[in-house]
Amino acid sequence: MTRTVTALTIAGSDPSGGAGIQADLKAMSANGAYAMSVITALTAQSTRGVTGVHAVPLDFVRLQLDTVLADIRPGATKIGMLATAELAALVAEYLPTLENTVLDPVMVATSGARLIAEEAVDALCKELVPRADLITPNIPEAEVIAAMDIKNTADMEYAAAKIYANYGTSV
Repeated sequence: MTRTVTALTIAGSDPSGGAGIQADLKAMSANGAYAMSVITALTAQSTRGVTGVHAVPLDFVRLQLDTVLADIRPGATKIGMLATAELAALVAEYLPTLENTVLDPVMVATSGARLIAEEAVDALCKELVPRADLITPNIPEAEVIAAMDIKNTADMEYAAAKIYANYGTSV
């Protein structure tokens, strides 16, 4: 009997398909997982940039989470864009019940457009970073989380060690 691997992504939607829920679902499916999603934000974006962000209401994000988790338990969960502090706090409530959680602390799009509110950064660091099994920040995100500038490989390694020391989370 073959066991089906299940994976959940909790993130924003990128209608161009290059990031967010769409990219996560493609990656999960390409690796043989049964991919599920909970959408936290809608974006108006393309390969040229982001023109708008609309956070999904908290009660509806909770309804999505409760509905999917009551039916199918994910073997792994990837968390991406959480546009507001309230969304970060809500998703953090579910982390103790989830296994193999990976946090991509999405803060800024590749185009440079800000994707989360300033107060969401603090909530992300306090509520999610310490509870995730693994975080995968890019350099600008790691600079924010580690509160330091990163200029070279040695700085990257030091930032990862500092994040681990401060939050107890693998980087």
